[in-house]
Amino acid sequence: MNSRLLVVLLAVFPLWAQVRFTQGAEKISVEIDGKPFTEFFYGPAAPKPYLHPLRAASGVIVSRHFPMAKVEGETTDHPHHRGLWFTHGDVNGVDFWANEPPGKRTNLGRVVINKIVSAQDGKIAALFDWVGPSGNKLVAESRTMTFYSDPRLRTIDLDITLTPVGTVKFGDTKEGTFAVRVASGLEAPGKNIPADPPRTGKMIDAEGRESEAGVWGKRAPWVDVYGEVEGQRIGIAIMDHPANPHYPTFWHCRAYGLCAANPFGAREFMNDQTQDGSITLRPGQTLRFRYRVVIHPGDPQTAGIAAQYKQFSAMR
Repeated sequence: MNSRLLVVLLAVFPLWAQVRFTQGAEKISVEIDGKPFTEFFYGPAAPKPYLHPLRAASGVIVSRHFPMAKVEGETTDHPHHRGLWFTHGDVNGVDFWANEPPGKRTNLGRVVINKIVSAQDGKIAALFDWVGPSGNKLVAESRTMTFYSDPRLRTIDLDITLTPVGTVKFGDTKEGTFAVRVASGLEAPGKNIPADPPRTGKMIDAEGRESEAGVWGKRAPWVDVYGEVEGQRIGIAIMDHPANPHYPTFWHCRAYGLCAANPFGAREFMNDQTQDGSITLRPGQTLRFRYRVVIHPGDPQTAGIAAQYKQFSAMR
């Protein structure tokens, strides 16, 4: 195919043209280029909306199955780590992060569906309510997720706006905020974990710092977790837009498989009690967050993650 014909085809078939949605009562299934990619869960069984499983363009699953399912060789820690999600651990003292019931904790919140606005042209637009333990609404969330077709990559852009009901404080805690729990192969090697599948995971941030020791609690525009899953070299990058609050974000990324962008946790990440990463919203104010997730073959260098971040950061 010559380059001129390719340009014409891209003009006729934009990158979202091969994205298809199938909407059910509690989830929306996402198909890209005729192959399943992920499902967006938002029903009453979900304490928060999440995407699961996440697949590479090859079909390999790069997110952990637990707690949605138990798979041989997976760890079963942190049952609140559901696929790919966005919440926070301290919103007026209410925990929307580790909010899996039951237990004796009484400060658990839920993010509940208000309305699926649309699911077409490669985008899912939805409204959610962040509801406290007594049923009181604290925050209204508007979310748009854009999915792209590409022969090698799986890319999602998330655009999230939070509007308070009354005065709302997003507290300084490491327990947040935009996160993914990765597949076993992308975990780093460690003790007391199953030997199979092999743990081959590595992580690197935009500044070139590596491993949990170099990445956790540091600020950076992006982080990539990569390794080998089902015999394929593969990775998943999370990118923080320059217009986001407290950019560049702190990273709550762990060797055991969690990687989260958290703009709020300055005190804990810096281990400095004089710091305060909290943000207080008053009526009429909003917080807007934009993130990009790129699932790619190879490592961050061969996948061109730095160049892709440059393109994402230029978006307005």
